[in-house]
Amino acid sequence: MTNLTALKAKYAALFDKAQILPSRMNEVLKVSERLVRPDAKVRYQAISQATGVPWFVIAVIHEREASADFTRQLGQGDPLNQVSRHVPRGRGPWFDHPSDPPGQDAFYRAAVDALTNCPPKLAGWTDWTAGGACVATLLYNGTGYDDYHHENSPYEAGATDQEQRGKYVGDGRFDQNAWDPQIGCIAMFKAMMAQDTSIQFSAVAA
Repeated sequence: MTNLTALKAKYAALFDKAQILPSRMNEVLKVSERLVRPDAKVRYQAISQATGVPWFVIAVIHEREASADFTRQLGQGDPLNQVSRHVPRGRGPWFDHPSDPPGQDAFYRAAVDALTNCPPKLAGWTDWTAGGACVATLLYNGTGYDDYHHENSPYEAGATDQEQRGKYVGDGRFDQNAWDPQIGCIAMFKAMMAQDTSIQFSAVAA
């Protein structure tokens, strides 16, 4: 069984020492600028108000799972207007309705569902320290890198100097020579915090 306390300590330390790779900096900045843009931020804040998940954590999950595309489900990146085929499967479809209150469109409802009803059910997560937030996002991709391969998950460490070679290239299929090209959550958190000083992790777990 995964030791979440140890995992939080590991990723808190990793967050502190990780540096965005200079070769990836422009790419990371471009993504993070999009995530903190006011029109995106207000949408994430509405979901945060409904679930208790910090808006910037929602933004990072949205980027990792759906390339921050508001026509796709937060939980796994499948189209809003289709029943999801990827885990979590069977969610939706979700459609906009004229009767939707302001800010509570199909994306909002799908995101609240994902955070409330689908593993890892982050609406019930209470540790929003740096380590806690990293593990919360990590749970969307699983703990296999740490449990079975004893390496940093690229879901967190991607585009930083703490990323290691090795990647799950399919469900249960690990390729020790593969490299994950996606930007990790830590790089996004760091860039977003530099651009929006309102973003802060909790000092201690609730």
